[in-house]
Amino acid sequence: MAIELSKELREQYQKTLDLAKKQIQEIENTIEEELAKVKEKLAELQNKKKTLLQMYAAGCEILGTENEFEKGESSGSSSDLS
Repeated sequence: MAIELSKELREQYQKTLDLAKKQIQEIENTIEEELAKVKEKLAELQNKKKTLLQMYAAGCEILGTENEFEKGESSGSSSDLS
């Protein structure tokens, strides 16, 4: 249901719509960029954790001590967000 508007008022509303659309698209792009950065950082941290867990497990094996992370890893590995 459109309302009858003067040409000037119609143009003003159209400019407002165009500006809002552009800002929405910019925000969506920024969100995508930030999500990509977060995913990359998470992958980096997960790789570091995996490497450190392997080093820790090897150290425990050499020393003959219990690996306290071995139990928690089977249930804790479901926290991947990728």
